[in-house]
Amino acid sequence: MAGSIKIRVLIVDDMAETRENMRKLLQFEPDIEVVGMARNGVEGIQLAKETKPNVVLMDINMPDMDGLQATETIVKEVPIAQIMIVSVQSDTDYFRRAVLAGARDFLSKPPDAGELINAVRRLGEMSRQREETLVAPPPPTATAAGGHRGAGEGKIITVYSPKGGVGCSTIVTNLAVALQSDDSKVVIVDANLQFGDVGVFLNLQGKYSLISLVERADEMDADFVQSVLVAHASGVKVLLAPPTPEDAELATAPQVKKVLEGLRQYFAYVIVDTSSVLREVELSVFDASDRILLIATPDIPSLKNVKIFFDLVEKLEYPKEKTILILNRVDRRGGISAASVEETIKHSVGGQILIDDKTVLASINSGVPFVTGPRSLPPVQGVLELAQKIREEFAPKEPAAADDKKKRAPKTGLLFERK
Repeated sequence: MAGSIKIRVLIVDDMAETRENMRKLLQFEPDIEVVGMARNGVEGIQLAKETKPNVVLMDINMPDMDGLQATETIVKEVPIAQIMIVSVQSDTDYFRRAVLAGARDFLSKPPDAGELINAVRRLGEMSRQREETLVAPPPPTATAAGGHRGAGEGKIITVYSPKGGVGCSTIVTNLAVALQSDDSKVVIVDANLQFGDVGVFLNLQGKYSLISLVERADEMDADFVQSVLVAHASGVKVLLAPPTPEDAELATAPQVKKVLEGLRQYFAYVIVDTSSVLREVELSVFDASDRILLIATPDIPSLKNVKIFFDLVEKLEYPKEKTILILNRVDRRGGISAASVEETIKHSVGGQILIDDKTVLASINSGVPFVTGPRSLPPVQGVLELAQKIREEFAPKEPAAADDKKKRAPKTGLLFERK
């Protein structure tokens, strides 16, 4: 029976007392077996090769070879092994280095018994999935990140405004929840590298962020992607923004673009939130995007910036259909109308979300997307309509209609009917 297979655990730590304490925390769990204990990285590598553990509990500072070096080697030599760093070193730099080395999780010493056991079980499941993948690779259309992509790659949709404070993060989070389904999995990428708010808007926290993926952008595997993302109650997965503004410097434009291209292999929709500032990173995100939802509010400063952005889009030679103008906080009782906007900036409005400050503010403060509320609310209607347009635009095209039209065309001797 698969349920009787125990999670094999290897403990690597230079302190005998620490090794023994962790063994005791795990010894009474019926589904966990400690298969070995090592005093340093060199012994850890050797025992990992011999015992083929599902999970390795790894210290960092050890004689002969430290835990980060050992982790890099074990990840290569024993691919099913999932490494969890257990160390007194808990600052951000160690998190970053551990992830870069290939670790899947990080616990501070001394670990809480419940937290340690839950982490071992979670990594044990990841190890088994990895083992199954190595024995029998999934078909190309299956996604280890939790859903089915359908035909072709997922779509990258970036929500952007050249003016801050117009509601981009609100639209990102609500649109993602509206698009999420069992057949179309959605991931949000908070690419506002210095001051990302997606985690706050969804009431989410996590150890890892976009930086965790950019540092391994060239070797993103499904298991690692899954371990870095945070799950929202709606089923939407989230790649959080860097925890501090200075961490933004660790992400380069090519790396961010590779992350987005990698995520589209596992999700039907990759929804990207960005900063209003235009830098190389933002331009690389635009380049990777299938659609840019350009958000504006119906006021002169916002529309002025939107006009400038459309000029930039023209210089970048993006296809006309790539950028869709969305008006947010529209007040039909007065103010600038969508028709006036189209006349002024010479671009059509692709969607409108009506103003409802009370609903939106309550949603932001509670961390609950308003799109989960009553459909009678004006902002909910606007987001649902936008989501439906996106689904229809990217739905597989049926060739039957074109075939029927060709059959009905008059016999002119031409292969296709003239338009």
